[in-house]
Amino acid sequence: MYEKPFKIFVVEDDEWYSKLLVHNLSLNPDYEIESFTNGKDCLANLHKNPDVITLDYRLPDMQGLEILKNIKAENEEIQVILISEQDEIEVVVELLKYGAYDYIVKSNDIRERLLNTVQNIRNGVNLKREIVSLRGEVKKKYSYQNTIVGNNPATQKIFGLIEKATRTNISVTITGETGTGKELVAKAIHYNSSRAAKPFIAVNMAAIPKDLTESELFGHEKGAFTGATFRRIGKFEEANGGTLFLDEIAEMDISLQAKLLRVLQEKEIVRIGSNKPVKTDCRIIVATNQNFQEAVVKGTFRQDLYYRLFGLPIELPPLRERGNDIVILSKHFIKEFCTENNLALKTLSATAADKLLSYPFPGNIRELKSVIELAITLSDHDEIGVENIILGNEVLFSENTVKEMSMREYNIRIVKKYLEKYNNNTNLVAKKLDIGVATIYRMLKEDN
Repeated sequence: MYEKPFKIFVVEDDEWYSKLLVHNLSLNPDYEIESFTNGKDCLANLHKNPDVITLDYRLPDMQGLEILKNIKAENEEIQVILISEQDEIEVVVELLKYGAYDYIVKSNDIRERLLNTVQNIRNGVNLKREIVSLRGEVKKKYSYQNTIVGNNPATQKIFGLIEKATRTNISVTITGETGTGKELVAKAIHYNSSRAAKPFIAVNMAAIPKDLTESELFGHEKGAFTGATFRRIGKFEEANGGTLFLDEIAEMDISLQAKLLRVLQEKEIVRIGSNKPVKTDCRIIVATNQNFQEAVVKGTFRQDLYYRLFGLPIELPPLRERGNDIVILSKHFIKEFCTENNLALKTLSATAADKLLSYPFPGNIRELKSVIELAITLSDHDEIGVENIILGNEVLFSENTVKEMSMREYNIRIVKKYLEKYNNNTNLVAKKLDIGVATIYRMLKEDN
């Protein structure tokens, strides 16, 4: 099904040939066809926004090239198929140069070539419509209201900072504990900015092996090193015109930071194995769950790069500091999960809400979302009861071993539990928890 009829103008002064074209195109009932005998009438009706115009090269009032230029000046999205008795290569090249989609030589058996060409155009038009529709859906998904849920003052402050970030191309640094929604905020900034139609490329710096980071970011030429069997375009080039989100930026190896600084200053990259600079234009948003300034003091992060990246700072508060936002978010996730799974909407009991409010949520919003989805699955009624709320300490510990712990200890326990659940598959656990593999190894090392 298509959103609107596929409209075709047939411009042909030969009455018999015009009927032939109209007849052939009418074989597809989805096509809406209108015919004209001269260029002037065709141009006067461009406000009807045809998708395709089949255009006779020689008309009584205007030449095909002149009409083509006028059509493209009015609406460059209209695709024009020139149809003519002559097949001079110079004429064809000139018409294609000015935007003609195809050039077909007149014949009595034109049908197959014509219908194939129009169908190819139609496929492209509907692909464009689908892309526009998807972009609209993505923008709606990452609207401020859908990204920042809650009415806590700290939450509303984040809302205001995101709005400010969308107005310019200033670099943004997002800080906060794991699970607070740093990538969601980055996407909200991108999809509500002037770069929304261009790519959003996310890179988790902690998940890339040290020896592959430079190639991942800047690309490489074929033969640049052993195993480089083809040219690879790096993330900076992929994000050209859009936004490059560098998550867990504090994990970047110190030896590569100087190269990143140069790229940001010069706005160009050099692929490994090449000496030819390639211009890049992408907005940079970075995120970290570490104390950025401490990393600078320790010497693990360059001070000059820190100042280059810092830009607009957005600090995401942990969920335990957002008060009743926990309940608001819970209801949001209930509605979202029930809708996605075609379930009747469930409510949250007062006792279940109280239990959620009493828990520190070391995994933050990501943990809350998982808790709510599990609660919905466990609930056999229209209301989610307190017995359906299974919190981290209940899953991870027996009653005899529950004790007060730091956030770091909670996080380590969660990682260990996931490793146990998924047979020590660190890549899978990293994906499930949305953290880097290197972060998992670091946490386990800290626990020894």
